[in-house]
Amino acid sequence: MSDTRTNAGMDSISIFKKMHVWEEPGERVIVLMSAGNLATTQSVVSLLEERSKAVSDRRSQLLDTPSMFQTARLVGDVVKEVIAHSSPHGDRADSYFNASFILGGQIKGTEPRLFMIYPEGNFIESSEDTPFFQVGETKYGKPIIIRAYDKEMSFAETAKLLMVSFDSTLKSNLSVGLPLDMVFYEKDSHQVGLKKRIHADDSYFRTISDGWSSALKKAFEALPDFEG
Repeated sequence: MSDTRTNAGMDSISIFKKMHVWEEPGERVIVLMSAGNLATTQSVVSLLEERSKAVSDRRSQLLDTPSMFQTARLVGDVVKEVIAHSSPHGDRADSYFNASFILGGQIKGTEPRLFMIYPEGNFIESSEDTPFFQVGETKYGKPIIIRAYDKEMSFAETAKLLMVSFDSTLKSNLSVGLPLDMVFYEKDSHQVGLKKRIHADDSYFRTISDGWSSALKKAFEALPDFEG
């Protein structure tokens, strides 16, 4: 799941998609989510889509990689190249042009894999100890996922958890905003399952938001009062 808000100050807020999906039904699904400098993230996606091909022959490079590991290497190399080209300081970690990415998916004949790709172009892979990644503004929503996540969760429960996590972030940070984009992929299906954009008037999201606020208040009231 990703939000869609970008900003260059309080008077310059826009909506841009931060989740990109490449799908070849029966063969592979690749999902790339981004956070950071908008020009950098758009350049990375454009290069992955268009490099070294005539318009009539364009086919994303991500549809030709032999494994998810090689896909992560490809994205990392492009990220590093774009940042080094854009920034007068090169690919330093404090560059204004920095961006980070989450890459996930499955290629037929291999296992699903999930990576977090850093601005320097290197990356790490999810594991039993680190089963999920977040990029961008994480400090408000991450504690909720850490407390409630269970690897046996259904898709429906996972959607509920993600919405609670994002709702907490939306209420705490103006740099994160609706609509939200959500994609579900089921192992070995090799095609996108659910793909949904969640707007402010989404009835289920409003139910989750109001219900979470009410539940927090009730939980707080149920705690014993301090006795000094």
